[in-house]
Amino acid sequence: MNAPREAEGPPGEPAGAGTAGLVAAPGAIWLCGDVHGRFEHLIDAVLQPPPGQRPAAIVLLGDVQAARPLELELAAILPHTEVWFIHGNHDTDSDADHDHLFGSALAHRNLHGRVVEVAGVRIAGLGGVFRGQVWSPPAPWQFETARAYTAWAGRGNRWRGGLPRRHRSTIFPEEVQALGRQRAEVLVTHEAPSAHPHGFAVIDELARGLGVGRAFHGHQHDRLDYRAEWPRLGFEAHGVGLRGITALDGRVIRAGDLDRPWTTDSSHDPG
Repeated sequence: MNAPREAEGPPGEPAGAGTAGLVAAPGAIWLCGDVHGRFEHLIDAVLQPPPGQRPAAIVLLGDVQAARPLELELAAILPHTEVWFIHGNHDTDSDADHDHLFGSALAHRNLHGRVVEVAGVRIAGLGGVFRGQVWSPPAPWQFETARAYTAWAGRGNRWRGGLPRRHRSTIFPEEVQALGRQRAEVLVTHEAPSAHPHGFAVIDELARGLGVGRAFHGHQHDRLDYRAEWPRLGFEAHGVGLRGITALDGRVIRAGDLDRPWTTDSSHDPG
């Protein structure tokens, strides 16, 4: 899905609005690891960035879990940078987790299942996680579409008349198939590619199908060194740790709370 070159701002806010002295670096995009309801580090980083590095846009990589509608949580930075997101598995843990993200005034900035030009860069988004009840690659899928799963689940398990809430953060094969028919420069996902011990080859395949040069993921709460895997993958892969911030060129703006010196193994499983 194509998008206008310059996305609209939240209601009443012009795109790219700012004030004197708060100038974004041209084309600068930050990828932001799972925040799990805490935004102070992100607000501080945007308002007090490294010299010349204020981002034109930020992308939340899922597990947002905002305690209030997202536009309220990030009100301090909305005049200074565009905010985009994909969802994570915990963004459907409760009605509030869901509604404060998908029902927020920033809902139109959801990158899931589409390709959008953000600050001059074509970004593809795939939110959510693989769940065995639907699809756990490389095993065959149980249900190809959300509609098929909803019909199987029955009326008693529906949420607000449709797909059960938990599975609104489940990846369905139809979503990957549709996204893979498009072209992009960057892929953002909640799940990791196969370079991570808990990653998936289907993410690799999606990235290659899209033709991206770089891919960024959250979910695992770590930032492993994938550089040795880049030739095999065919693209640069980057993990962004818990509340970490990474620039589009791979520079670490803020290390994740659980980041360790670069290593190629991890025993941490965020669930």
